[in-house]
Amino acid sequence: MNRTLWHQDRRMQKFRGVLDRWERRELSQLEAAELLGCSERQFRRYRDRWEDEGEAGLEDKRLGKASGKAIPVAEVERMLALYRRRYGGWNVKHFHEHGVRDHQFTWGYTWTKRQLHTAGLVARARQRGAHRRKRERKPCAGMMLHQDGSRHAWLDGQPELDLIVTMDDATSWVYSALLVEEEGTVSTLQALLAVLGSEGLPCSLYTDRGSHYFFTPRAGEAVDKDRLTQVGRALQRLGVEHIAAYSPEARGRSERMFGTLQDRLVKELKLAGIGDIATANLWIGEVYLPEHNRRFAKPAALPDRAFVAVADKAQLTETLVIEEERIVARDNTVIYGKLKLQIPESRVRAHYVKARVKVREYPDETLGVFHGPRCIARYDAEGRPLAAPTTPSLAPCSPSSRRGLETQATAAPGARRPSLTTSAREANGTPRVGTKKRAARSNQETGRGAATAAP
Repeated sequence: MNRTLWHQDRRMQKFRGVLDRWERRELSQLEAAELLGCSERQFRRYRDRWEDEGEAGLEDKRLGKASGKAIPVAEVERMLALYRRRYGGWNVKHFHEHGVRDHQFTWGYTWTKRQLHTAGLVARARQRGAHRRKRERKPCAGMMLHQDGSRHAWLDGQPELDLIVTMDDATSWVYSALLVEEEGTVSTLQALLAVLGSEGLPCSLYTDRGSHYFFTPRAGEAVDKDRLTQVGRALQRLGVEHIAAYSPEARGRSERMFGTLQDRLVKELKLAGIGDIATANLWIGEVYLPEHNRRFAKPAALPDRAFVAVADKAQLTETLVIEEERIVARDNTVIYGKLKLQIPESRVRAHYVKARVKVREYPDETLGVFHGPRCIARYDAEGRPLAAPTTPSLAPCSPSSRRGLETQATAAPGARRPSLTTSAREANGTPRVGTKKRAARSNQETGRGAATAAP
């Protein structure tokens, strides 16, 4: 029994009950009409129809007749055929948006969903669970960013990949969505570099407790914020607070976003015929994300932005890298992984043996060796030297530490200062006449030579 027939049966039952009370003179016609929700005159019409035709007189005469506003059957069949042929598996909302945009749908979302449910093409949504109170959003953009990864078969016919998403807590605006083979330190720093370079520095970053984000001494316990990972070191140097989430429910906003992306992005990539990571990342940034943010982003409670602009992008690039400390070996080389990096000759110092240096690995897999704030060598991914370094590290340093690094004009030698054991005559500038510096020989040799030379 459908909903309309059920409501009609309920109205008949209610009318029979009210009519029985009216016949027993418990109710007046006015009171009976008020209970039925109609006028007194309409109650008398119902009474007359009941007496003449019985229950048939109370049936709605519109039931079983086609509505004058009904959508033609041909249009219904066209919509169902389009879903079967091209959009199979899409959720109703996503399908309806494409239908309105690309296929001139003029009917509403609810009608479309009802037709798909009736045809058995879309399953009805299951009942929701218990209500959980959501954490309030931050009042303005830039106060907190969420970053997380989701492993899924994003590309049709390809193995599962990780999608690294960075989004704003206040607006759900997705700043970056990056497909990589496996989530880790390199992909995280690459995503942060893209977002922070374009938007600025946020107040905080909210992530899970993955090993590339935090060090956890024991599984299930609190993270150790004193033992920083590469990501933690970079965020601390930039002054961005790093917040750890201790449950999936705490990351509910990003988890719901991944649910939307796993449903929509996969189908959009398949519809666009994209099958490789590089093309997918380019298409996601230029085509998908603008439309996604237009559809799902929310306005912030306050119009202000908490992002802090980065004055020098080169400093940001030198910070969001993998950085490890090494000690230079006796052959003036540095061991990094399986590579042996030979430090080139320098005019600053003869060698760097036993000096502490830092090796930085950049997102493009090139390497740089730094002694203090200075870059002394750069290498490609295979450890081969690149062009001579031109820019030092942009970490702050005192002016005095840079003395002597520039080539200066050689000053003319001045007068030599007398030593502390010089005689008064020599100190006044009067040289000793007829004196010569003796050969470096012992007194015995000198005495023996003098004795031999005597007549």
